[in-house]
Amino acid sequence: MTRIFNDPADFADEALAGFCDAHSDLVRQVEGGAVRRNRPATPKVAVITGGGSGHYPAFAGIIGPGFADGAVVGNIFTSPSSQQAYSVAKAANSGAGVVFTYGNYAGDVMNFGMASERLKAEGIPTENVLVTDDIASASIEEAEKRRGIAGDFVVFKVMGAAAEAGVDLDSVVRLGRKANELTRTIGTAFSGCTFPGADQPLFSLPEGQMGLGLGIHGEPGLFDTELPSAVELGQELVRRVLAETPSSDSKRLAVILNGLGSTKHEELFVLWRTVAPLLREAGYTLVMPEVGELVTSLDMAGASLTLTWLDDELEQYWTAPALTPAYRRGAVGFDVAPVGADEAEVDATAAADYSSTAGSRAYAAQCLQALGTTAALLRDSESVLGDMDAIAGDGDHGRGMVRGSAAALKAAAVAFERGAGAGSLLAAAGDAWADKAGGTSGVLWGAGLRALGERLGDEETPTPDVLARSVRAFADRIAGLGKAEIGDKTMMDALLPFAASLEDRISSGIGAEQAWAAAAADATSAAASTAELRPLKGRARPLAEKSLGTPDPGATSLAMVFTAVGPHFTAAPVPAAAN
Repeated sequence: MTRIFNDPADFADEALAGFCDAHSDLVRQVEGGAVRRNRPATPKVAVITGGGSGHYPAFAGIIGPGFADGAVVGNIFTSPSSQQAYSVAKAANSGAGVVFTYGNYAGDVMNFGMASERLKAEGIPTENVLVTDDIASASIEEAEKRRGIAGDFVVFKVMGAAAEAGVDLDSVVRLGRKANELTRTIGTAFSGCTFPGADQPLFSLPEGQMGLGLGIHGEPGLFDTELPSAVELGQELVRRVLAETPSSDSKRLAVILNGLGSTKHEELFVLWRTVAPLLREAGYTLVMPEVGELVTSLDMAGASLTLTWLDDELEQYWTAPALTPAYRRGAVGFDVAPVGADEAEVDATAAADYSSTAGSRAYAAQCLQALGTTAALLRDSESVLGDMDAIAGDGDHGRGMVRGSAAALKAAAVAFERGAGAGSLLAAAGDAWADKAGGTSGVLWGAGLRALGERLGDEETPTPDVLARSVRAFADRIAGLGKAEIGDKTMMDALLPFAASLEDRISSGIGAEQAWAAAAADATSAAASTAELRPLKGRARPLAEKSLGTPDPGATSLAMVFTAVGPHFTAAPVPAAAN
């Protein structure tokens, strides 16, 4: 259990600030994360790792010469936003291009992808390397769907060392992808982890049981089994990983026996007594193995075994020196340049100038009320949504929605004070939601709100037809980003029925207020029906069977919100002069 915190919502931010202060000789805090304290003396590829908090020393703990140039830091177990990724990359870029590298999670893929497009548009060469090492999360035939867990560390290390040696961007990317293709991990959990402020773990196990095939976001294992002895556990982990030996002639392995947060080093060493001899008996040489906590999951008790089959090229960079706050290897003597004015942070807070009609301003006031209603509703529903998400996910949906909606309300209030119409107000709210909530739902809600605002604009008070088309724009933007369909057990299972129902009823002449209420009822029913589905997208997909019987939290929260905001979006605006 996490016992040291102030406001649980501020835990990740405060932890990052404390980390950067404690290690100010090596890192400095920037918007969205942290970068090296000193820049390289000559341009080099900037290797940027990233993901949610709760995994220390991944990701910020490995910033430094021979490893990462920066880390993008999201909320606990939540993808950072595209703005955070962009800001960290701008601060770390030294002129030879940027590569983002991270685990294969939908929110990370979306947010780092959007940041990459923005950087490329500014003339900064940018690439992405995804880690897919978790053999439990998908079959070998669908390896591209596997999630990234402790194998992150090997891939990041190879890329960081190669970049430090002066290798160009294309070569760093090639090496990272090769390392990923030759890396396999299996994990097991003995107990769940607990969020700051929570009094119960995200999941629990029966006495004497363990969960095999877990991720690193507090998810339970794919199945529970009897807790074995250390020898039996070591045999099981080795057997499962070697069963997926890649097509490689290599007999040299990088090995990581990783603790997940509260498994003592002594326990890992006991386990190592079985793991190491089994690998050697299989004919392998173990190259600079690591036993300890490298990629954790808050206070989860558990362990994972990672193997990377090394060729000469990969071994050169796996064994290369590194100097970071949490990981040091060899003698480091890298040249660095002093901190200079070119390291100023990216200013993403410039005030916008708005031009809007009186009618749109009046409707903007109602949109602001809708956002206030949304923030209050989600704040009251945080624990319910979190518990629902914890059944087959990481339990962060409630907290992410609270953070996103609160940020959206704050940004919308500022925009309204500056004269924004309805469209600009919702666009500003969407950008803030995506930036502060992070994760898959954060980027989708943010993009959807921006699309809604862009369709409404700042010139008109929406007619029922315009309102329906605006909701369709919201749905289309999310569908385009998330690539999910009805039946995948996502928010789309509620959103698409809502949009279709609203369009049908308004086109048949039903008033906006009645049409919206009926569409919201349809969305609520559709969200409840997701309990019968197996998830085909997102973090819950590997735990599909455990998800049966529980509605999708994203669909549920969307239906709740759309039901609550109907009166604000459908009421006739009150002219400003009458306020």
